[in-house]
Amino acid sequence: MIAGAALFAALLLFSGVMLCREIKDSQQSAQAFETLAKLVVDKPKLDIQLDGEASRPEDKPSADEPAPEITAAEKYAAIHEKNNDFVGWLRIEDTNINYPVMQSTDNPNFYLKHNFDKEYSNYGVPYVQENCELGVSDNTIIYGHHMDDGSMFADLCKYESEDFYREHKTIQFDTMDGFGKYEVVAVFKTVAYSNEGFPYFLFVKADKPEDFDDFIAKCKELALYDTGVTAEYGDKLITLSTCEYSRDNGRMVIVAKKTESAPEVGGDA
Repeated sequence: MIAGAALFAALLLFSGVMLCREIKDSQQSAQAFETLAKLVVDKPKLDIQLDGEASRPEDKPSADEPAPEITAAEKYAAIHEKNNDFVGWLRIEDTNINYPVMQSTDNPNFYLKHNFDKEYSNYGVPYVQENCELGVSDNTIIYGHHMDDGSMFADLCKYESEDFYREHKTIQFDTMDGFGKYEVVAVFKTVAYSNEGFPYFLFVKADKPEDFDDFIAKCKELALYDTGVTAEYGDKLITLSTCEYSRDNGRMVIVAKKTESAPEVGGDA
């Protein structure tokens, strides 16, 4: 009786410690991403140095001149300087998905359990599959955790609702090479690491147009609803993937194609 009570108390204490640790990790993760978001530059700097001297008022554009446009490299330069594994920024309106995206080609899945500063973290950072080459691969696969607090890629599961999709048809994914808007092609669930699942993560580059067509056809076959949008060979895709808990090893997958290279109006990180 006493031994059982002691065991129960020990388990209760352990659970409390783990819960406190999880809450602390969640808070630290959220704060870290907020700090990174503040490093994003929305306007180009005008007070540049000219031959070692401060710029003069006449060197700046007048009120009648259009403001110079910022490049993606300028917008995210400070973040890239902190960690050159940074490859882009992903954002979906009305979700918690507003994060830097990393890639570690020599250490696959490193950011699954490491934060932006390369320290251990259960939250990790969204990251690109190691064999994807941004701007070159036909399909860029991006992974993120489905956290219980709704952070990271948990909100991808909102796309299970067609009504949510109808209000959120586009995804913003910027890289250091340029801004990108992507239109959702298909939303589906599958199982990872199983003969019953669709190995969407194996499709990175099509050897021939038929490979691309087959991938899109399978995505459409599994789709939870018809978006009315398709893609053809030559289009650039992103595939967002996270865990989905309706079955063992479940995955929620969003496939979208690039439609624009210009930034969204008012599209802040």
